[in-house]
This record gives sequence, C-alpha cells and structure tokens, in this order.
Amino acid sequence: IDVIEWVDDSLDTLVYRFPVYNRLIQMNSSLIVRETQKAIFVDEGKIADTFGPGHYKLSTKNLPVLTTLKHWTHGFNAPFKTDVYFYNTRQFVDLKWGTPNSVTVRDSEFGAIQVRAFGIYSFRINDPEKVMKQISGTEGVYKVSRIEGQLRETIVMKFSDFFAEAKIPFIDCAANLNEFSDQLKPGVGQEFEQFGLELNRLIIENISVPKEIEDVIQKKAGM
Repeated sequence: IDVIEWVDDSLDTLVYRFPVYNRLIQMNSSLIVRETQKAIFVDEGKIADTFGPGHYKLSTKNLPVLTTLKHWTHGFNAPFKTDVYFYNTRQFVDLKWGTPNSVTVRDSEFGAIQVRAFGIYSFRINDPEKVMKQISGTEGVYKVSRIEGQLRETIVMKFSDFFAEAKIPFIDCAANLNEFSDQLKPGVGQEFEQFGLELNRLIIENISVPKEIEDVIQKKAGM
C-alpha cells in the first residue's frame, strides 16, 4: 500500500477502516486525510497516532507512538502492518427524535398528565479515540443508524427529567419551545460527550397531550 485515503461517497458513515487485509503499508507512503476527517493508526488493538486533515508522507518522525509500540527507535524503512481508521467529523443533521410512549408529568393546572414530544438534532464526532472505545470498536464500517437509537433514548430521558423539573404549565409550552430547547441542550450534550460526540443542535418541535386535555384547553380558551 503506497496511498492511504478514504473517499467518502456515503451520507451516513461515521467510521471506515481502510482495507489492509493481507497487505503491508509502505514506509514513506502517502496518507491523505480530507477536511471533515481524522485518521487513527491502531496497532494490535492499541490506539497509536492520530492525524487531522492534510497530506502526509509516513515515517517514524510522524508516527511517534507507533514507532514506540513497534520498537523502531533506531529507524525503520521496511513495509509494516497496522490498521488505519478514518472518522467522519462533519455534522450529521436533521436527525429525528421523539417519545415512543407518553411521559407522565405533574402539571400545575391539570395534575398528572401524559405528554409526548418530538424534534430534530444534529451532531458530529468530537473525540475519535473515545468513539472507538465507547461505540464503534474495531468494526470495518460503522453507520449513524447504529447509534441513533441510543442517542434518541438519551434525548427522551433528559427531556422527561427536564420537563418534570421545569414545572411550567402545559398551556404555556407552545410559547416556550425555543427556550426549552436551549435549556435542554446542555444536559443532552454532556451525555453525548461520553460517546465522543458533540451535540450541535437540539430542537423541540412539538409537545402534545391527549385529546381530552386539548379539549379542556380549547374550552378554556373559548371562555
């Protein structure tokens, strides 16, 4: 192998392992890391060197961790074997989230009520090493769809806690969705950080209640 690169033609790939099966990487070969990518060299399961966007000629000078792991301290020019993973660091946008079931909360006017909510969010990889350790491991290809369920559950859990603690009457919710979104984002973002991800945007598009509660609200509005 004398050129290592990933031309991403997908819209939903988080991690891609460069195919090196039964092949060796040539010392002084080219590593091409495009914008919105990071590359990590892994030797026998151990994370070695990380590269940001750029064009590199591989040598013991720019592979210091791998050089230590391989004991190349006195110089090395022969081909070698290691795994190379590319991480897509662009934003993944307009992902959907929503409460699969109603969440029971206590409302100051109606008592215990069941609410549902949905919205959109976007994220990006912030820490590739943490992504490898926490979610993708050594898989050859890791898609956004593999982590979406976990991220949705995280948002719903934080939304349920936030709404219960906010103690704002449901009748005022529609006028405060932007404020709710801004207040909910930091807590969700902390959870995303555990996976090595950065939450860029979180929007609550709608909060709803069962029809009987809506009828009461409409009746009060009419009066």
